[in-house]
Amino acid sequence: MTSVTPGGSDAGTKRQQRRLTTAIKESLRELSIQLSLLNHQVGAHLELRDVDIDCLDLINRHGPLSPSALARHAGLHAATMTGIIDRLERGGWVARERDPADRRAVIIRALRHRNAELIRLYSGMNTSMDEICAGYADNELELLADFLRRTANAGREATDELASD
Repeated sequence: MTSVTPGGSDAGTKRQQRRLTTAIKESLRELSIQLSLLNHQVGAHLELRDVDIDCLDLINRHGPLSPSALARHAGLHAATMTGIIDRLERGGWVARERDPADRRAVIIRALRHRNAELIRLYSGMNTSMDEICAGYADNELELLADFLRRTANAGREATDELASD
């Protein structure tokens, strides 16, 4: 059953839904651009490439990881990953270690003592996010968190689909 607003038409409701959906997609594109620019500035301060920061974040979130697992998470070729890991290791961001489960294998572990630099550079955005979130009720935050989680999953699925072509 289609929901119709009081005094409105089904066609008007659908138009409004399309307008709001388009506005959300445009806002997400703008957010993507702004976060990319923020990451680029953070990278410039740390002398890291954007892809290096992405991989460091993946290691911090999911690690320690094998180089091949990191490449899969990042959607990058293994040869590309070697250069990224080399740069992160030279910068003191990660360490290559023997995998305790398989001494022949290597895992990449983030060196947590460097996190303070990242936290400092992202502190302006984190403070702004805290202030924005403070203006929402818990149920609204739950809705937003669900929307963002589902959107991230859709992005991951679209990325995986393109990577498999």
